[in-house]
Amino acid sequence: MMNRTWVLSSLLLGSFLLSACGAKAGDACKDSTAFSCASEKEALECRNSQWRALPCRGSEGCDEASGKVVCDMRGSVEGDACALTAEGRGLCTEDGKGVLECRMGTLVRTRTCGTCSMDNALVSCTP
Repeated sequence: MMNRTWVLSSLLLGSFLLSACGAKAGDACKDSTAFSCASEKEALECRNSQWRALPCRGSEGCDEASGKVVCDMRGSVEGDACALTAEGRGLCTEDGKGVLECRMGTLVRTRTCGTCSMDNALVSCTP
């Protein structure tokens, strides 16, 4: 039996604010829907009036294009922070043997698989 969940892979985080330039994790922010790239491998999310770091470990890193922030979550590990917009979505572990799901702002291992694969918007976990 194959289990499926939403993919988190190259997550489109949302609109970014130019006022976030120079911001870092822990700094105050005002727009709870704001995102920004802090570096090539880190996005920032404004959550609870404070900038929060989100790792973008995948090869595409963090990119701001067309008014959107895209964070490549591939390569993420259990315990990494994830965005509010990613809640309930998942991705394969780097070794392809499990599924990580965003729960309450943190990636949690939810399944162990013989093989985990991602295809567009779905994660497949087979025994």
